[in-house]
Amino acid sequence: MPAIDLDRYFARIGYGGATEPTPHTLSQLHLAHAQHIPFENLDVLLGRGIRLDLDALFAKLVTAGRGGYCFEQNHLFAAVLEQLGFSVRRLAARVNWGTQRVLPRTHMLLRVTAGGRSWLADVGFGGMGPLLPLAFEPDTPQTQYSWQYRLTEQGGLWRLQTRTDAWTGLYEFTLHEQAPADYEMANYYVSTHPDSRFVRGLVAHRLAPERRLILIGNALTEDTGRASSTRDLTDEELTRLLVEVFALPPADVDAVVRRFPGGAPA
Repeated sequence: MPAIDLDRYFARIGYGGATEPTPHTLSQLHLAHAQHIPFENLDVLLGRGIRLDLDALFAKLVTAGRGGYCFEQNHLFAAVLEQLGFSVRRLAARVNWGTQRVLPRTHMLLRVTAGGRSWLADVGFGGMGPLLPLAFEPDTPQTQYSWQYRLTEQGGLWRLQTRTDAWTGLYEFTLHEQAPADYEMANYYVSTHPDSRFVRGLVAHRLAPERRLILIGNALTEDTGRASSTRDLTDEELTRLLVEVFALPPADVDAVVRRFPGGAPA
């Protein structure tokens, strides 16, 4: 695996802290990455292939200042952690959030060992995903700013839940390590299959401790953990948001908005 230019990665996520492989370092890196690299699918909508080799990921997410979805973000984050001396296991999950259907395993997450404990690290779930790592402690609520999470386990099947009005599932997974080929197949599905939400329309999320911005098509939800509101954006507002708040390249944003007025395919 090629070495990552850690200085450039740290500059991209605004990180200037410790680099020893400790729980504190893991937590601070996770938070910095989640805040600075948005979740977005512009390349899928523009018909560009989504490559998962490390050179391509670094060029897109770091050099070009872009965002990406789970396979891109968590592959890059895993490589950074391993270069710093963390032990990382790459896993796959079925998403439960927002669906009653049984979906294929199309989400990537990480199990990281630090300080003699195991942690769930996931900088690529977007909207309702964690800002910080979660300890593998079943049935124990874990508070992150204004949001709560918990992990449950039964018969080797783990579930990540968040608390809204009640505990609601985000995704479920086992601890079986995935091979690169598993992710290549899942990545091809989510970036090309007509049933994939990433193919059907615009998806962009931006996370911070004080609020989450969740954009689906032209519908923008602002969630503070205590209150949530949703409104539809005009194409002009959509363009301004993606450029000024999500910090995405104007040329790519303009191309998407022209091809998909209202954030969704015609």
